[in-house]
Amino acid sequence: MAENTVSRINVRGVNFNNTTLDGTVDALLAGVREKKQTALYTPNSEIVQACIEDESLYDVINSAELIIPDGIGVVKAAKILGTPFGAGKIAGCEVGEAFIKRLAETEYTVFLLGGKPGVAEQAAAKLTEKYPGIKFAGFHDGYFKKEGEENDAVIAQVNKSGADVLFVCLGAPAQEKWICANRAKLTSANALLGLGGSLDVYGGIVRRAPKIFISLGLEWFYRLICEPWRFKRMLKLPKFYFGTWVYKITGK
Repeated sequence: MAENTVSRINVRGVNFNNTTLDGTVDALLAGVREKKQTALYTPNSEIVQACIEDESLYDVINSAELIIPDGIGVVKAAKILGTPFGAGKIAGCEVGEAFIKRLAETEYTVFLLGGKPGVAEQAAAKLTEKYPGIKFAGFHDGYFKKEGEENDAVIAQVNKSGADVLFVCLGAPAQEKWICANRAKLTSANALLGLGGSLDVYGGIVRRAPKIFISLGLEWFYRLICEPWRFKRMLKLPKFYFGTWVYKITGK
């Protein structure tokens, strides 16, 4: 089969970049160097299904310059629709850490936003141990009102820090909505990454699935075992998968 060289792949209305992990990090770093604000979103099949059920989310998700498939369900759906991704799944958590590794070789600074109180600082400490050159400009937990004075105060803190890069870890789709609504107000950060629960992973609070689960495309199952309360949310996964077959056959 010939290599897929299409730059964008539409999966049920979401316009994903057909790229690699390294290509994603290169694009983020280029945005910082060129002072061209670049947003990164990492939708999985749950988020694409949310867009299908609430079409207003399409404008939010598709507003990002970089949209990568962080879910085996999205990768399978693209294959069903005849437009497979060249690199398969690209985990947002891995992109964030690879970006940190590259930033540690520069003078650029990072602001971590999200998680419970103290989690961002804990993540920064762990990342600094691993990548000693990394520079953090500031931190704020995710427990603040996402509009009004409280929201404005958080944005002012990020801007005052002078951070070149902002990790926004508020959970999807809240983080994407927040970035989309506030990116024009963020005057210093030229890379805006929506990375869900990545701070918990970086801080050692939550463990990613063992490699065997990841390689078999069962990371979602491992998360369900560890967090059974996710069961109701994960019902969207089969709905999305079988819905994609219907979409392929009927176009609806």
